Amino acid sequence: MRIAVTGSIATDHLMSFPGRFTDQLLPDQLDRVSLSFLVDDLEIRRGGIAANICFAMGNLGKESILVGSVGADFDDYRSWLDRHGVDTSSVHVSELHHTARFLCTTDQDQNQIATFYAGAMREARSIELQPVADRVGGLDLVVVSPNDPEAMNRHTDECRTRGIPFAADPSQQLARMDGADVRRLIDGAAYLFTNEYEKALCEEKTGWSEAEILSRVGIRVTTLGAKGVMIDRKGEEGVHVPCAAVAKPGDPTGVGDAFRGGFLSATAWGLSLERAAQVGNVIAAYSLEAPGPQEYAFGKEAFLARLTDAYGADAAAEIAPHLSCPSP
Repeated sequence: MRIAVTGSIATDHLMSFPGRFTDQLLPDQLDRVSLSFLVDDLEIRRGGIAANICFAMGNLGKESILVGSVGADFDDYRSWLDRHGVDTSSVHVSELHHTARFLCTTDQDQNQIATFYAGAMREARSIELQPVADRVGGLDLVVVSPNDPEAMNRHTDECRTRGIPFAADPSQQLARMDGADVRRLIDGAAYLFTNEYEKALCEEKTGWSEAEILSRVGIRVTTLGAKGVMIDRKGEEGVHVPCAAVAKPGDPTGVGDAFRGGFLSATAWGLSLERAAQVGNVIAAYSLEAPGPQEYAFGKEAFLARLTDAYGADAAAEIAPHLSCPSP
C-alpha cells in the first residue's frame, strides 16, 4: 500500500515554561493580552507534521512518500529522513524561502502556545499529486495534513477528481479555516483524524452534527490524550483503545503525528482498526518520552514487548510479522 503524506515540513523551536499559562491569564483582561514567558530551555528539532508522520512510519519499517515544500536549507534534514525510510523525492525546494519554522512553548501541564512561520510551505499549493503517483506506480492513500490551506484544498480536490482515497487531518489549520473550507477538506475522506478539541471545532465550523460527519467520512479517529483513542464508523459501535503506559512524559509536540504514523502503517499492513490504534498508541508513547518529535528510536523486540505489556500477547503476535524496525 503506497501512502503519500502531504503537509508541513519544518524546524521546531521548542521551549519549556516552568509555570502554568492559566495562572497568567486574567479573565477580565482577555481582550488585551500582553504576556511574556521566561522559559528554561530551547531545543531546536526536526519537525513538521507530514515529516513527523513519515518518520514514525519509517521507524516501523513502512516506507512513505513525503510531499511538501521546503527551502534550500533542507539538505541535512533530507538526508536524515532518507536514512529513516522516507521517500523525499517528491519534496519541492523553494528558490525564495526558508523551510518553515514552528515555535512552541509548553507549560508544566503540557499546555502549549505556538506560532508557525510558513516560509517555503506557501509554495506547496503548486504541487500536483499525479506526477507523484506516476513516479511511484500509483497511490493508495493520500494524507492531507496541516499545510498551506490552499495546498490542503488542492490536494483534497485532486484526490476526489482522480479517485484516490484520502485522509483528512486538519489539526492546527482548523483555527484558520472557515466553515466552507473545513467542509471541503473533510467531505468524502476515507479517514478523519482529530483530537478531542478539534473534533468539537470541526462540528462547530462545518455546522454538521457528529452523525452528519460520520455519514460523510469513512472512519473517524479521535485521539483523547491520556484517555487513548476513539474510532467511529457510521452505523457501528465505536471502538475505544486505551493509551499505552508512559514512563516519563517529555515534550508533547509531534505525539499525535507519531500516532498517525503508527495507525497508518498498521492499516497498510491490513490489520484491524483496533490493532492499528494499538500500534499508534505505542509509538505515540515513545514520542512523548522523547525531547522532540523525531528523537525516539526502538527495535522490534522492544516495541513488541511494550505492546504486549499494554495490549496482550495476542495483539503482539498479530502485529509481529508485519513489523520490521530498522533500529536494532
